[in-house]
Amino acid sequence: MTSFRVLVAIVAGLALITVPAKADNNDVFNFAINLECLESQFYQYAAYGEFRNASLLAGGPPAQGGKKALLSAGVQTIAAEFARDETAHLAFLRKVAGAAAVPCPQIDLVNSFPAVIKAALGSRAGNSNFSPYDNDVNFLLSAFLFEDVGATAFAGAVPVLVGGVAQGAAAGIGGVEAYHGGLLRQWLFENGDIIVQPFGIQVVSFVQALSDLRAKVGGGKDEGITIPAADASFYGPDILEFFQANIVPADSDAKIFARTPQEVLAIVYGGNANQPGGFFPAGLNGSIK
Repeated sequence: MTSFRVLVAIVAGLALITVPAKADNNDVFNFAINLECLESQFYQYAAYGEFRNASLLAGGPPAQGGKKALLSAGVQTIAAEFARDETAHLAFLRKVAGAAAVPCPQIDLVNSFPAVIKAALGSRAGNSNFSPYDNDVNFLLSAFLFEDVGATAFAGAVPVLVGGVAQGAAAGIGGVEAYHGGLLRQWLFENGDIIVQPFGIQVVSFVQALSDLRAKVGGGKDEGITIPAADASFYGPDILEFFQANIVPADSDAKIFARTPQEVLAIVYGGNANQPGGFFPAGLNGSIK
């Protein structure tokens, strides 16, 4: 497929990562392929205990540490649907990038999650470990880490891409990521008083800690699932009654946040856009890495 040409607008933050002054749409698609390699494998392992589409790795290594999650029937359906969606995204991006598509990079699904949780909770994490595969709550908290980032990454990609077809593709994928994020945020809010074990922290506070961490390393542009209730009469004995739902993270104009590649890399690398780590211990493949 003949690639479109695009002059990438180099903003201050992008100067910190390897982005050529000129790139084509395939550079952007390849950046997205790396993210979809992560999401597709995470959800397939959680739902099925294996990655069923090995050809989509395109010669890259399978993710390390993935396994079947211990999920209720209801959450299993969420994992399976998200797995289908993210795998379809990966297949589509490979199709549009054609021969230029990069293989999946090395992905760590075993050490990355505990590191993120410890960074988010600080001293509250204690010596406790965290696995996304132990139960519904852990799995959905882990999925929350990805979906808002995916939606903001595609929102940031739309104006960089050239041509209505490419822009429409990014907007369409980003819309599905946003649907995923909204479902997760609704579930987490409705179950916000559940205590996440063994940390002894309510879900609503756990989510806020994850959101705060993403905001700290990823250019702000993040919100938890609650905001303080404006009406004092709304307060009650249940901690969630001190808050109003914040299911939709958005800016002051109620538009989705858009992240630059630097901001996305800082999140998935574990804090530093220039130092591979976190979910991508050897970095991303492609020009934007």
